Amino acid sequence: MFNFFSAPSSSLSELTPRERQVAELIARGYTNPQIAAELTITRETTKTHVSNILSKLGVNSRTEVRRLMSSQRLD
Repeated sequence: MFNFFSAPSSSLSELTPRERQVAELIARGYTNPQIAAELTITRETTKTHVSNILSKLGVNSRTEVRRLMSSQRLD
């Protein structure tokens, strides 16, 4: 069974550079509107990036994205 809390760090390498930026902001606790403003993109584009990130990382929540990003920094 897949453990959602320990996705391999190699899955982070599947993110595009923009998705990586969005993931970093998610890890900092930014909301979608805050991410959109920070990166000067629309809220809809932000929503698409967040959805793609969750899918690529095989996680179900922003909290799990934060955990993955934090664990990567510790590696």
